[in-house]
Amino acid sequence: MYYFVPKRAEKPVYSYRLSIVHFWSLIFIYIWAGPHHLHYTALPQWAQTLGMTFSIMLWMPSWGGMINGLMTLSGAWDKLRTDPVLRMMAVAVGFYGMSTFEGPLMSIRAVNALSHYTDWTIGHVHSGALGWVGFISFGAVYCLVPWLWKKDRLYSNALVEWHFWIATLGLLLYIAAMWVSGIGEGLMWREYTPQGFLANSFVESVSSKQVANIVRALGGVMYLSGVLVMAYNIYRTIRQPAPAVLPEASGPIVAAAA
Repeated sequence: MYYFVPKRAEKPVYSYRLSIVHFWSLIFIYIWAGPHHLHYTALPQWAQTLGMTFSIMLWMPSWGGMINGLMTLSGAWDKLRTDPVLRMMAVAVGFYGMSTFEGPLMSIRAVNALSHYTDWTIGHVHSGALGWVGFISFGAVYCLVPWLWKKDRLYSNALVEWHFWIATLGLLLYIAAMWVSGIGEGLMWREYTPQGFLANSFVESVSSKQVANIVRALGGVMYLSGVLVMAYNIYRTIRQPAPAVLPEASGPIVAAAA
């Protein structure tokens, strides 16, 4: 993000100082956040609380990085209408902000009691992996290939548009399905009869997710289709002829006599 977003937007990083704070805060805080994955296990309570506390602290440096990325686009927002590669990077930064808000939220013990072991966690992880890491990687590849193979442009900007919209809609379907099925799953697991027995069996909670899993599969196929479109675009970009370079004149041009 700190290289490709400014390079593509032709703008300097909004705040170099904030980028340094962002980096070192993540380095220090993240190493203490791991125990938030182990709530309600044999891990000592103090370690669980430590992980939850540091996870919540991650909101600040993570969103500092997101704000730095989005503010770098100040004065270049008009380019998002015509440059799908930059738009893909902007969406990636947005997904980074969303997933780094959701992660600390899910680390809170009361929320984790509902989300743990459910599809909600899967949806959260994929919003970060496919939305943030995937989209910023796509943008980086679209930038790098013409540079490395000395091409003046990508083979087709229209194909990048198709990739962007197919992958974005697919990802939204994917994570929305996981949110719905995960929260429903967690609620079913927590439901008890008046006699104190579990109201739903595990098989019932699985069968209740059938529609959500179909939507999830559809979203995944759409996202993968976008990747295939990108692969074709990259292949054609590499195969297209390099731009012609005119040789430098060896001396002054003399007009021929009539």
